[in-house]
Amino acid sequence: MNREIRVALGFTLIVTGILIGIQVSAPRATAIPAFARKYHTACATCHDNWPELNDFGLAFKENGFKFPEDNEDFVKEPPLMLGAPAQKEAFPHAIWPGELPILPIAFRYSGYFTYTSPQPNPVIVASGFVPQTEIFQPNTFTIISASSLGPSLEFWIDDDISTGGTGTGGGLGDAYLKANNFVGYYLHVPKNDLNVRYGQFELDIPFTQARTINLTNYAIYDETAVAPAPGTTNNPFTFASPQHGLEFGGFPHKGYSWWTVTVLDGENAQYGTAVPLAARNSKDVYVNLWQSFNLERDPAVRKEIMAAGPTGIHQHTEIRFNAFGYYGDNELNQGGVLYPNAPVLHEPFYRAGGAFDYWFRGDFELWGLYEHARDANKTLNAGGTDYLSATPVTYSGGFAEAEYWFYPWLIGLMRYDGVNSPTDRILGVSRYDTRNIYSPGLQILVRPNIKIETQYSYSYQQPVPGTTTQFYRQNQLLAGIDFAY
Repeated sequence: MNREIRVALGFTLIVTGILIGIQVSAPRATAIPAFARKYHTACATCHDNWPELNDFGLAFKENGFKFPEDNEDFVKEPPLMLGAPAQKEAFPHAIWPGELPILPIAFRYSGYFTYTSPQPNPVIVASGFVPQTEIFQPNTFTIISASSLGPSLEFWIDDDISTGGTGTGGGLGDAYLKANNFVGYYLHVPKNDLNVRYGQFELDIPFTQARTINLTNYAIYDETAVAPAPGTTNNPFTFASPQHGLEFGGFPHKGYSWWTVTVLDGENAQYGTAVPLAARNSKDVYVNLWQSFNLERDPAVRKEIMAAGPTGIHQHTEIRFNAFGYYGDNELNQGGVLYPNAPVLHEPFYRAGGAFDYWFRGDFELWGLYEHARDANKTLNAGGTDYLSATPVTYSGGFAEAEYWFYPWLIGLMRYDGVNSPTDRILGVSRYDTRNIYSPGLQILVRPNIKIETQYSYSYQQPVPGTTTQFYRQNQLLAGIDFAY
């Protein structure tokens, strides 16, 4: 075991010992932001390890941020009614009545101690000096507002006010309005089988990146397609970025099934710019399908899924399977900014894959995802007036992760990320085609809304700039605090 791994593991054990002592003496608390204030309920109602959702939390989300059954009986802070019920009868000669939630606002903040493996001098020259240790590195301060707007509408807005300890790196995350069963009601479709979401939002990917329990992103979600010269592929699309679009979806069979079909502006960027642009008329399409199977032996317990409001909360033994796909057209050279004598460059691309999620008695969860990507690739002809087909840019990979609850407040994690991309090796991103990252972690709920998190990432080998025989690993330990209020 090398020195940096011993240092990281030693620090983790020390922090863990201290925090377990803090946890043993911690009194119980029963509040989470926004929704907890509305229902006067505990974090554990919807989360076993926030922000990850349990069965009831998923049902709450599916039902438009409302309890799955008898919602009005559980509301402790009623909304302000915007109109009288009689206005429904007078419509269209009166404004349809609505409701306004009372301060549906929450905040989230995180910051971490960091330990980074030593970097060779050529790396420092090329990328800048990174301190090996930092006592505290501010991460993100986020404002979140979300609520139901009556029986059939909901909204969500979150904005990173600051990232990395400054106010310059923040940005809008999700900002959407969703109609739950609003369209389906007039088409006589069963409740929540047809919903519509409009605005900016994270794609309905099998495992969220925007609200993950992990301290680092899934590598496959951040992967982009770039071709080595003379190829033209330069696609900034990533699954981790929010997009603009219109989503249709539903949760038939009492929530055991899930489907979404989304039409999107897509992401696009011109060479030399860091700002994604949707400067095109073509639209991308994303589809996600899942099917869950409840593995509880007791038939009475199985029936409680997605209807846990008045009967209590139970995390079922279950397994879920996903299939997802994304098809788009990456367009470059608008206005001839790249090749003045050539037309707009069209490079169709797709992303497709599958996933699974297995829960065992609420104490153990194992999940994973695999994705394959392909981008059309072109080269400029000798006259600079048109394009020729070239070898497509492809990559594949995914992740597998396990989560175990030693106690309701002490959770262990183990994660593997792998990305296979020959073009990344050619471009000097990694030593081999396949990049592997191993990330053990430990999370402690000091309070229901305060969490101590640690994660050590043992990373892949990267080439040292200017050489072909020297390589290094950018390993890192993160240990810090994440809280919401």
